[in-house]
Amino acid sequence: MDGFGVHTFRFVTDDGDSKFVKFHWKSKQGKASLVWDEAQHLAGKNPDYHRKDLWDAIESGNGPEWELNAQIFDEDQALSFGFDVLDATKIVPEELVPLQPLGVMKLDANPVNYFAETEQIMFQPGHIVRGIDFTNDPLLQGRIFSYLDTQLNRHGGPNFEQLPINRPLSPIHNNNRDGAGQNFIHKNTAAYTPNTLNNGYPAQANQTQGKGFFTAPGRKVSGNLVRARSSTFSDHWSQPRLFYNSLTKAEQQFLINAIRFETSQLKSETVKKNVLFQLNKISHDIAVRVGKALGMEAPEADDKYYHDNTTAGISNFGTKLPSIATLSVGVLASINSDNSIQQAKAIKKALGEEKVTVSIVGEVLGDDVEVTYSAATAAQFDGIVVAGGTESLFNGTGKSTLFPPGRPTQLIVDGYHWGKPVGFIGGAKAAAQAARVGTGKGVYLSKDVDSLVEDLKDGLATFKFTDRFPLDN
Repeated sequence: MDGFGVHTFRFVTDDGDSKFVKFHWKSKQGKASLVWDEAQHLAGKNPDYHRKDLWDAIESGNGPEWELNAQIFDEDQALSFGFDVLDATKIVPEELVPLQPLGVMKLDANPVNYFAETEQIMFQPGHIVRGIDFTNDPLLQGRIFSYLDTQLNRHGGPNFEQLPINRPLSPIHNNNRDGAGQNFIHKNTAAYTPNTLNNGYPAQANQTQGKGFFTAPGRKVSGNLVRARSSTFSDHWSQPRLFYNSLTKAEQQFLINAIRFETSQLKSETVKKNVLFQLNKISHDIAVRVGKALGMEAPEADDKYYHDNTTAGISNFGTKLPSIATLSVGVLASINSDNSIQQAKAIKKALGEEKVTVSIVGEVLGDDVEVTYSAATAAQFDGIVVAGGTESLFNGTGKSTLFPPGRPTQLIVDGYHWGKPVGFIGGAKAAAQAARVGTGKGVYLSKDVDSLVEDLKDGLATFKFTDRFPLDN
């Protein structure tokens, strides 16, 4: 997934010139996600799945990377966008201001001590580096105060900044003294400026002394100071429509289904009507489709904020992944068929060269079997392959106390319905027939391991075959 800086900040030069900037972390793995029903199954089987997936990727040396990008623009230019960039709910479309790459971050080490390195970490948007400053984004202004206040209470004092996980790597000096959890013995007798007891030191750094940290940008403001939000924040519908327009048809259906699920649990007819009223200001199509599930009529179209604009970077399933590294494949095999185990091992070796994690699934754990059918769910794999020699698992005649009835077939059915690539080698075509997966996109019927692996690589890059998901229209 990508990361988004939410707020608008400033870049400031030593001379005080400044520009607005919005930060983006762009995933070098591409973007991918679970679908709703898949996530529900996974939460029951392994609620720590994502945590384990990240840990294993880092531990294997295949930790994720993100490219840091910035959108940089003049403050005056921002007034021409048609919305207020200081509204944290708004994005600046990449078509208006292109992304400029600044660097790459890679996660390359797991915590050694979870408490010291993770539970004690504190997030504080007021911690900035030289050359970055704030804007008048009201939510950012509030967070600068409230996050610091939170940490003061959470850590029982002001010295949480001295904890190793929170301490800056570059040398810094400040006037903070004493307080609970003080780690340093400060030797200067006067922690304030001006003073006569310590020759005027510590003194605030400037551009010529002490590698001066901060240059305030030149600013001009005028008008009445009022307790109110700017009228430029009043358009709450144009950008949700931009988001909706930028999704694929399948993703739009996911969104509709999610709103249907949430609103179906409402008891108040008034609240339901209000939801449809707001949705109708974004899209009459959304309001009609949600209203149908609620048994309610949508309001007449309100096209004031309707448009056909789209933007890049919104869709998850619109493009192929740039890499299949760290994805996971489950190979369904049987301990009663040496042929199936050998095929599974060959697939594991071939995909391992692409840094894909392959797990061999069997009736019981053994030298080669890493996951049992009783513990397996299709949700834990990004693709599923059925090895030859496993016909007895799918013909409906064999019964076992080692896993629930029909579990091997269910793995294929679920994987197919959740849009995953599924492959079958040789006699495993019987499994495809038992699961009724057909022969559409992302279903690979191969005679041998080599051809199956090549097809599967392409299928994993596609990640989800969204044509399998039903659409309203």
